[in-house]
Amino acid sequence: MRRRLAALAALPLLALGSSAHAASSDPLGDLIMSVVTGSLPTGPVFNLKATLYHAGVKGVGALDSLGCKVVAMRTVAVDRTLIPKRSILFIKETVGMKLPDGSTHDGYWYASDTGGAIKGQRIDLYTGSRASAAAQALNLARLTAIKVGDFKGCPPG
Repeated sequence: MRRRLAALAALPLLALGSSAHAASSDPLGDLIMSVVTGSLPTGPVFNLKATLYHAGVKGVGALDSLGCKVVAMRTVAVDRTLIPKRSILFIKETVGMKLPDGSTHDGYWYASDTGGAIKGQRIDLYTGSRASAAAQALNLARLTAIKVGDFKGCPPG
């Protein structure tokens, strides 16, 4: 009888643990699993044309449309009627791209900005103080973005 009561008492804890895990977002873990399994992250897919923007461009401030600091090689401006703000996007063409600190890009970008010229299937990738050579080498006429989740607050920097 004690075992049955203990098992019944543990059920809510197990359910709470699994729902908390399901609600959390782990883009890096998802990327690692996609490499292991040979599949890409799943979610709505957008075929987009991109432009690059950087600090110093007329009208570009230090804050995005959420009021958060823009993050080089992570912040993306979107048309919010197509891609909701606070979306985490996986852009497969940016995986492996060299970052200014010497590391490589994991392909994850954060939709935290908008722009007057960003309409329809267009995005604007924020590159930092200037456009990096790696970003300039992208085929900006055709990028594939997959919405893999949402974030709260400001994007990680």
